[in-house]
Amino acid sequence: MELLRQLLELRVAVPAGFSDDGHSVLLLSNRAGTMQLYGIPRRGGELQQLTSFDEPVGGRYLPGSGGRILLSIDEGGNERQQLFLLTPGEAPEPFAVDRDAIQRAECTSFDGRVVGYSSNRRNGVDFDVYVQPVGGEARALAELGGWCEAAGFSPDGRWLAFTRLTDRSGDNDLYLVAVEDGEVVHVSPHDDEALFDSLVWRPDSRSFLFATSTGRDTVGIARYDLDARRFEYVLEDEWDLSPAGDRAGRHLLVEANEDGYSRVELRDPDTLELRSRVPLAGRGVAESFVFSRDGRHLAYHFSSPREPGDVWVYDTDTGETTRLTRSADEELLASLPEPELHRFESFDGESVPVFLYVPDRPHPAPVVVNIHGGPEGQSRPIWGALNAYWISRGFAVAVPNVRGSTGYGKRYEQLDDRHKRLDSVRDLAELGEWLTSSDRVDASRIALTGGSYGGYMVLAGLAFHPELFAAGVDIVGISSLVTFLENTSVWRRAFREREYGFLATDRQFLEHASPITHVDQIRAPLLIVHGANDPRVPLSEAEQLHAELERRRVPSELLVYDDEGHGLQKLKNRLDAYPRIADFLERVLEPAAAPG
Repeated sequence: MELLRQLLELRVAVPAGFSDDGHSVLLLSNRAGTMQLYGIPRRGGELQQLTSFDEPVGGRYLPGSGGRILLSIDEGGNERQQLFLLTPGEAPEPFAVDRDAIQRAECTSFDGRVVGYSSNRRNGVDFDVYVQPVGGEARALAELGGWCEAAGFSPDGRWLAFTRLTDRSGDNDLYLVAVEDGEVVHVSPHDDEALFDSLVWRPDSRSFLFATSTGRDTVGIARYDLDARRFEYVLEDEWDLSPAGDRAGRHLLVEANEDGYSRVELRDPDTLELRSRVPLAGRGVAESFVFSRDGRHLAYHFSSPREPGDVWVYDTDTGETTRLTRSADEELLASLPEPELHRFESFDGESVPVFLYVPDRPHPAPVVVNIHGGPEGQSRPIWGALNAYWISRGFAVAVPNVRGSTGYGKRYEQLDDRHKRLDSVRDLAELGEWLTSSDRVDASRIALTGGSYGGYMVLAGLAFHPELFAAGVDIVGISSLVTFLENTSVWRRAFREREYGFLATDRQFLEHASPITHVDQIRAPLLIVHGANDPRVPLSEAEQLHAELERRRVPSELLVYDDEGHGLQKLKNRLDAYPRIADFLERVLEPAAAPG
């Protein structure tokens, strides 16, 4: 297990912003075991640790404050984020703190004097939009009900944009609210189910660019004109596009999600003319883009199956790229394979993408199928310590994007909504059948693994298709869609019901689609991992399943971590749980020709 420990201890780093003068970068790194804040010179150098909490944190610089940081932190994974102001070297100062509520989606005005955020402090359910001056009191700016998120101030500070989820799956709305008098402008009236996200303001505050999929299948970029109070598409592609920009208004960055891989471009924000392609370190995923205040320097996070995830800085004037952090030596990562991207035909002719990693072994390899959460999510070709370890031990790893995944258009994303839930489970069965066509893998030894909704898919696969799968690892998964919806945090229930189905009208189907309803069909050994403080999928989902499996004498084990929430965020817990997962799979699947 020494290799697994080495892989788990590899560090990642994510940029969080530039100092006002652009000479240093604020970043998040898990060097200390949880994600903490660090500073590093823009040209490279030693990391300076700025926070050292037991819990992971988030944060961003307050513009014009001389290096003060707006800090976000919860307790034990309960997701009740609180906001603090941090002057490096001093104790955090409470800013927006209400332990019974959540403060999230924080953003700052361009001058750093005002913070916008969303909170459910009014009634515990609805997320309202607040503004709060630094050193002043909070003021509720928009109370539309439902789940609203602050999305960014206009450069002149007059407007705060925010989004609001509707009661339709995959759909939201975009609004502007006047900071002075609370006037609300509905930016996005539309009839179809569509995304509105990622605002990039122009310096004169009279227009902004944003991502949207209204009227089309994939996400394009539109421009909204405040004088005309309307928007139009200005950039479209066959793949989803996501914009980012700098506060000086020099650049429009566009990331295209091409079958999971990133293509990153810099364009003129007015004409949309292509200026340059941002050179990446390989085929993988670039994200978390932040510009220096003058727009000259771009920091981003890059990850791939052979890169755990580091921070790079691109000079938009010279084209020079600087690597700021290094997570591992090249020797450790050199032997790791790149995935093969395949598509298989499912039961109804739908084409389903899957990344397949196959080890260099003389005999067919057992297979670990790793299923993403969401369900509105996408597995992309990024780093995974467990994937890398399994491959090194003789397993093949299949990473599918079953129907319902994002990144392939609205039509594909909506193919698993509500009463179509089990169609995505049938995709897993078809993946199992497709794997039988390869002489490089042993399709008689397939294990399912996944977290959150991926955990539900593991359990559903074992319950609805027990003949296909030999084992399962369920991490913070849903065993009953009914009890999950009844017991999840009240502020999440309506948001999740629009995707899974409503308790009031869809209970019969929700019961049918729940793995625990068919627990008598589960025969494969199962390892269950859960956080005691999980506010999304309560621990009771794991406990009730484990009790039923024990009663039926199905081999199973439940691992509970008292200081975790939805997933394992702390290195000490990952170092305990993941070797157990690896040992479990090696024991039940016996990988072919594994080295001794």
